[in-house]
Amino acid sequence: MAAARALVSKPAILFGDEPTGALDSNSARDLLEMLTAVNHDQQVPVLLVTHDPFSASYCQRILFIKDGQIGQTLHREDRTQQAFYQEILDTLGTFN
Repeated sequence: MAAARALVSKPAILFGDEPTGALDSNSARDLLEMLTAVNHDQQVPVLLVTHDPFSASYCQRILFIKDGQIGQTLHREDRTQQAFYQEILDTLGTFN
């Protein structure tokens, strides 16, 4: 419901703090695909905060933050979502 309210107002930017946290996997995927479409089709920037690598794999750029500092940045570029997801997991495995 919060996502629908955010989109109705045609925002200049969308903010999401763990937007899929309370959703089942199908609803989460639907929301992430909708946010991706809004970003692409309407050129609305989307800023997500998440601990979920799957949700992060929908993004174009990821900033890893540890102890209040940006520790590493990943860019999706031309990778598939699955390849980017794997890179996120690999990075998390080495990000102490």
